[in-house]
Amino acid sequence: MERWSIELAKEYHKFSSAHFLIFPDGSAERLHGHNYRVFVEVDAALSQFGLVVDFKMIKPIVRELVDELDEHWLLPGEHEHLQVTRRDDGITEVRYMERYYAAPHEDVIVMPMNNISAENLATWMGRQLHKRLGARFPDLAVRQLRCAVEETAGQRGVYHFEHGDD
Repeated sequence: MERWSIELAKEYHKFSSAHFLIFPDGSAERLHGHNYRVFVEVDAALSQFGLVVDFKMIKPIVRELVDELDEHWLLPGEHEHLQVTRRDDGITEVRYMERYYAAPHEDVIVMPMNNISAENLATWMGRQLHKRLGARFPDLAVRQLRCAVEETAGQRGVYHFEHGDD
């Protein structure tokens, strides 16, 4: 069987965000940041024009996603012991164990995940990309999608989607 895909590893598909990882024993990293890079591979049928999808069509969608996360503090909204409170005065309070943080609402994104790991970020990014590709290009039948989020050089979390998984 023959298959085709396109891969994106553009220097500008990156975002800088703060986070702390919470470990299974309850301990947590200190608040810190990464300059994340996003890598994407899309596998679909080759069109009559010899394209899986035009690079010019997919690059802006990836850019949209990284821009949404850029220069924000990312918090895991589904962690059972992390408490996030949005106050009426525009401040988001964060409590974890003995830790307390406060930041302006506009600096914080509460993510639909249980931890801000490279794997979870790759999953969110990959699912959002698949959803947006489907909405904008209904004729594009994605067979497989791979999305990787690199937090430091050579260290990536990877999400794989294969048609039939949804």
